[in-house]
Amino acid sequence: MPNQSQILLADDDAALLTSLSDYFGRYGFAVDTATGAAEMRGKADEQPYDLIVAEPTMPGLHTAGLLREFAIERKIPVIIHSRAASDLDRILGLEMGAEDYLAKPCNARELLARINAALRARRRNPRPASLASATRDRAWAQFEGWRFDLTTRQLFDPAGAVVSLSEGEYQLLRVFVINARQVLNRNELLDKVYGAASEHYDRAIDVQLCRLRRKLMASGLKGQTIRTVRNEGYIFVHPVILGEATA
Repeated sequence: MPNQSQILLADDDAALLTSLSDYFGRYGFAVDTATGAAEMRGKADEQPYDLIVAEPTMPGLHTAGLLREFAIERKIPVIIHSRAASDLDRILGLEMGAEDYLAKPCNARELLARINAALRARRRNPRPASLASATRDRAWAQFEGWRFDLTTRQLFDPAGAVVSLSEGEYQLLRVFVINARQVLNRNELLDKVYGAASEHYDRAIDVQLCRLRRKLMASGLKGQTIRTVRNEGYIFVHPVILGEATA
């Protein structure tokens, strides 16, 4: 039976793209290719792909941006196929949301097997809708004089100054303010931030939590904002007001 999955291969190596496209096509995949970041984004805007295989070191792209845009925001599974081959590169890629990470050079048959495995896993455990549904009518959150805009993803201190947040810090803070004054354990945080089907490790949450705490403290938020509850998890201690969007 022919494979109906549609995949996008993105790489700045045109010869490799041609080779892989022909190979996967013989196994029934509908394959599109892109040789740059802009072309990849344009094609993903036009076509709902089942999976993307991408080289994150293409000009105009980097691993964090790739995974934030496609794996986290668009909910498209991403397999990284990269020249960056260190253990740290692989670990960080997987912790940030990649379905799999293969270093070049990689046997095409192995890449095909990894693609099929990722597609099977996604069909068994479809990634839940993002937290957008939970915040659709709640455009901002306010606590201790701080304002957190859930639409523009900006955090403002009481004086109105913008506190810059990374993608991971934003996602984690959003989970905490939506679930303020509730104890959340690591598994709940992993599910709410990355999705239940994610294979992120506990360390991913620990790292983001440490960074978020430091960022808030350095920006002037007094006291223990995110408290550790021994043997249970973490709690955002401040009362939060969630406000609706205005026209």
